[in-house]
Amino acid sequence: MTDLNATENAPAGERTIRDWADLAEEMWSYLTGKGAAINYQFIDMTVEVPRDIGPDAPRATWKLNGSLRVTTSDRDAAGSDANRG
Repeated sequence: MTDLNATENAPAGERTIRDWADLAEEMWSYLTGKGAAINYQFIDMTVEVPRDIGPDAPRATWKLNGSLRVTTSDRDAAGSDANRG
């Protein structure tokens, strides 16, 4: 059985990315407090997002047309979140 706490408590460079949620968590942790913003522009883009790992994993289909801005903030640092009060 895998010890999930060992992975979660490991230093950032030693953590294992097991799924999309792990990847998102690592990106969020890295960017938070650094005033980061990522801007994407999409024109009629379709993305199939796997729910699990593996070639036969069920997928959600996302259709994107326009802009997506990803910002980070936390309790101590507003970062680039212009909507934070």
